[in-house]
Amino acid sequence: MDDIKLSFYTPVVTGNPQTTQTRRTDASGTETQKSFADVLSDTLRQSSDVNFSKHAVKRAVEHNIELTDESLSRLNEGVRIAGEKNLEEPLILVGSTAFLVNIPNNTVITAVDSGNMKGNVFTNIDGTVII
Repeated sequence: MDDIKLSFYTPVVTGNPQTTQTRRTDASGTETQKSFADVLSDTLRQSSDVNFSKHAVKRAVEHNIELTDESLSRLNEGVRIAGEKNLEEPLILVGSTAFLVNIPNNTVITAVDSGNMKGNVFTNIDGTVII
């Protein structure tokens, strides 16, 4: 998979994973399809110091959460600050998007956009970082 090169325009905008496909070639040379969620996950892995769980990628796709280089940079800064404060599961607010992050595993657990935050209760967090 190291030989696969994907190029993206900034920002990466999420969409419906069933309708967006990218072609790739597997080890046997057969052309296969990669879902948008897989492409987004791969891009996030390359663009960010923090990892995204499958659930977080799914939420980003479902809610059309825009993940730009700037927002990923701000998220990484929030993770750094949370680590310095010895937080383990903070809520990190980047603009109008909330990320629940597991600091010891350096992984975003879930992402919620502003349209879906109203009426939600965030539990099991030990701090909030606003970036």
